[in-house]
Amino acid sequence: MDVLDEAKPRDDADVRVGRRVRALRLERNLSLADLAARAGISIGALSQIERGMSSLRVKVIWPLAAALDIEPSALITDGNEAVNDLYCVRADKRRALPVKSEGIAKALLSPPGATLTGMLVTVEAGGGTAEAYAHAGHEFGCVLSGEVELVVDSTKYVLKTGDSFAFKSTLLHAFHNRGVERCQILWVNTTKPSEVRDGA
Repeated sequence: MDVLDEAKPRDDADVRVGRRVRALRLERNLSLADLAARAGISIGALSQIERGMSSLRVKVIWPLAAALDIEPSALITDGNEAVNDLYCVRADKRRALPVKSEGIAKALLSPPGATLTGMLVTVEAGGGTAEAYAHAGHEFGCVLSGEVELVVDSTKYVLKTGDSFAFKSTLLHAFHNRGVERCQILWVNTTKPSEVRDGA
């Protein structure tokens, strides 16, 4: 299928669309080959689209959007709107991550495909992990507000606003808000959210 316009200098709009396509592809853990096959276009054509080297023609927007399971308009939204991007996450476009424990909310801060998983973890008063858990990776955090009780490898730490921490995720860990105010933590993990099977 011929999906590309004539080769031309990169246009800002094409670059934005390309980044959006790549971000959506990475978010769905699809390779270039996977998405190209689903959309019925060549890998080379898809690569040029993602790099902003070619414009999307109308006839490829629909199959590409269908392959990504989104509305076609999501691919060509004006660049001034807050949308998925390869490098940035807008404050009003944060994705909530599922949690098992009561009184905990996690918002994803890192964009699709990022090596590090950044989260804004909110722990309501009285909230916390149901039990200690462990998984692959490393983590770092900084308490932005409130107070949290962090337990790592059976050692308890009471952390207040401005305090930070780091440890191997393979160590059993848990956290609770024993105070009366909501606690917020900037939490960075080397493990993807989908790879954490237990705990919060």
